[in-house]
Amino acid sequence: MRLSRFRSLLCCVMLGATFAGAQTAAEAPGTYSLDSCRAMAIANNKQMRIKAEQVKAAGYQKKEAFAAYLPAIDFAGGYTYNQKKLSIFDSDQHLPIQTFDGKGYSFDLVTGPDGMPVKGPNGEYIPKNVAYLPKDAMTYDIHNVFFGAVTLTQPIFMGGKIVAMNKITKYAEELARSLQDNSAEDIIYAVDAAYWQVVSLNAKHELATSYVALLDTLHNNVQAMINEGVATRSDLLTVDVKLNSANVDLVKVENGLTLSRMALAQLCGLPVNSDMHLVDENADRPDQAPIATEYNMTDVYSRRPDLHALELGVKIAGEKSKVALSSMLPNLALVGAYSFSNPNMYDGFKKRFNGAFSVGAMLTIPIWHWGGNYNKYRASKTDVNIMKLQLEDAKEKIELQVSQAAFKAREAMKTYAMTQANLTKADENLRQAQLGFKEGVSTTDNVMEAQTAWLKANSENIDAEIDVNLCRVYLSKVIGTMDYETYYDTEK
Repeated sequence: MRLSRFRSLLCCVMLGATFAGAQTAAEAPGTYSLDSCRAMAIANNKQMRIKAEQVKAAGYQKKEAFAAYLPAIDFAGGYTYNQKKLSIFDSDQHLPIQTFDGKGYSFDLVTGPDGMPVKGPNGEYIPKNVAYLPKDAMTYDIHNVFFGAVTLTQPIFMGGKIVAMNKITKYAEELARSLQDNSAEDIIYAVDAAYWQVVSLNAKHELATSYVALLDTLHNNVQAMINEGVATRSDLLTVDVKLNSANVDLVKVENGLTLSRMALAQLCGLPVNSDMHLVDENADRPDQAPIATEYNMTDVYSRRPDLHALELGVKIAGEKSKVALSSMLPNLALVGAYSFSNPNMYDGFKKRFNGAFSVGAMLTIPIWHWGGNYNKYRASKTDVNIMKLQLEDAKEKIELQVSQAAFKAREAMKTYAMTQANLTKADENLRQAQLGFKEGVSTTDNVMEAQTAWLKANSENIDAEIDVNLCRVYLSKVIGTMDYETYYDTEK
């Protein structure tokens, strides 16, 4: 119910009562429109910030997965302290020496008086000439060992795992954006509900104030009639009871309006004690336009962000099954390395850094894991089936949700039209009762009954108007036509 209707009616029924025109909402400081409330709520909502960070994280994971296509370069190094030195021999060594006799090489053995080679205690012949190798010459100092390697690994075939992971991260980024969009829709609907609740209670506050003014005028009129001797004290007490009840209702509405403003301020990210005034509180609102309830479910499915998230879930599950399949396929990678150490053995034993390059290929072929990898793959395929069933179940529920929302929107428009008609009749009924009371043909009870009917008609009209607004935004939410992209950055 528009405030101007209250004022025009009161000018007719209240004896000499006048009301000053209110300042328009657009001119009032601290006044917010529905769009500004939506924008503030999305900008300040902590869950939306979390969703935005999750979108960023998904983008980073996508880049991380792409890096698996490229060669990885790593460095590893270390230091080891060894308690003992390394010795090839346990004692000094004497090695037999062969001599060349013109025909070949042979050992020159010790001979006895009979000219025959002499055997030692262990039954072996004793060489005449030996080479002396001291133990110290074959002992190496490895107390302090430094080592390191720079490696390069280039995947060649990983069983399709890298390709699948890149698709998973791509779908995951889209999923994060869909969840962000779905959260934006929920926030917008919550803000709209809180916004129109404030507008509704403000209108009811004006209505309650007007009703109190009507009863107060009636009280003065009855008091004047008592003074003239044409009314009784009982009539005045009846009016006073109604007036006290109306004042109590007015206080309740004021409290509810204050709490509703707090709730809206909290949703918008403002301090709860902010003095929020809304554009639609004091502005003349035109009659409600019809709500379009025709829709195509195929288009609805394509626009719903929550359904898109489930579709992406099916794709992600499919790619995860490919990752599980890769564990049963060969993996091939090219490996190159430059290894170095101190001490090193590349040119004798030297206590300095030296190293060398090496290049090779690494092939891993799974042979037998007692069905572990295969069962993992089968489990992942089951997850795909589960996601598909969840998607189909969601489509059925969305179809029911859309049908119910459209039905409720149609009923809200019918109710609004009926309350508009009732409002006209209640206005005329109150006018006739006031005129009859002034002419002395209507009683105080008749006037109060007309006032009560007027109050009820206006209250129902306010509820019907707010219900139409909420049904309109809820229907746009369930059919996927809600405009949320204008309130936050959806740049891909």
